[in-house]
Amino acid sequence: MVEVKPIQFAEGTAIAVTVRLPKTTLLAVTTEKGYIMCGALDVGLLNERLASREIIAGRAVGVKTIEELLEAPLESVTTTAERLGIRAGMTGREAVAKMF
Repeated sequence: MVEVKPIQFAEGTAIAVTVRLPKTTLLAVTTEKGYIMCGALDVGLLNERLASREIIAGRAVGVKTIEELLEAPLESVTTTAERLGIRAGMTGREAVAKMF
């Protein structure tokens, strides 16, 4: 099952996506600039093999719901996200606010 819903921030509206797969759930919250995602996101791949795309993204591990993704500290972020002031350790909510 796929669930898509808007989430209001002071800066704008983000879109939350939940994809329920066998034995796992993929979670993402996206703006037009970037996104945060559950542990399935490969930040190393984005930074190394896809560096020319300058993807703004962050990864939180151990989350099972969109709310947990927003409240959890980010475990890693892309180099391009760091240029926007997004850092590992900040909450997903703080990071998404900087992606507007």
